[in-house]
Amino acid sequence: MAGEADDAALLVRWREGDTAAADQLVQRHFAAIYRFFAAKVGDAADELTQRVFLSCIEARDRIDPSRPLRPYLFGIARNTLLKHLRQHYTDRGRFAPDQTSIHDAGLRAGPGVVTVREEQRALHMGLARLPVDLQFTLEMYYWWGLSIGEIAQATEVPIGTVKSRLSRGRTALREQLEQLEIDPAKRERLMLAADEFTAVQRDVGPPAQ
Repeated sequence: MAGEADDAALLVRWREGDTAAADQLVQRHFAAIYRFFAAKVGDAADELTQRVFLSCIEARDRIDPSRPLRPYLFGIARNTLLKHLRQHYTDRGRFAPDQTSIHDAGLRAGPGVVTVREEQRALHMGLARLPVDLQFTLEMYYWWGLSIGEIAQATEVPIGTVKSRLSRGRTALREQLEQLEIDPAKRERLMLAADEFTAVQRDVGPPAQ
């Protein structure tokens, strides 16, 4: 893909000392990483986004330019989120991303979520009640268009595990939505239409510059 090729070229130029190339890479991916955090951690989104790109800077010479950069960045974002959740989870010794949700950790959706329509709020609420590993997998696949292989790269698990999480995540999300007070027709549309997933991530974007 052209975007991936551009990322690789920019990464090579950055390693050669081209700071403008580094700025281009950040600008290309900043909004996506910010949106990843925005609906999960509220006011902490800015700080966590900065941490992701700081980690990328520190690992610049270890990044494989032959592999897509976006899954790598989302992998850092996931690890950054998990660290943040562990710091807020009251029973830190029992935090487990395959069992613990953002809701369990006591976090609430960011301020941008209150402005979206009923179905989108319900989807956010349902996702926030899934174990973090299931939520991340669903979001990467439906919102951000990562392939199963790229999600495996981001989470450092086998492809079979990603497929299992997608299946379990869809089932678990349906169960969560069924418990929310929302019109049944709207709830079913949320589960069937991938466009509803992408609509949410468009509406929860970074603040105006």
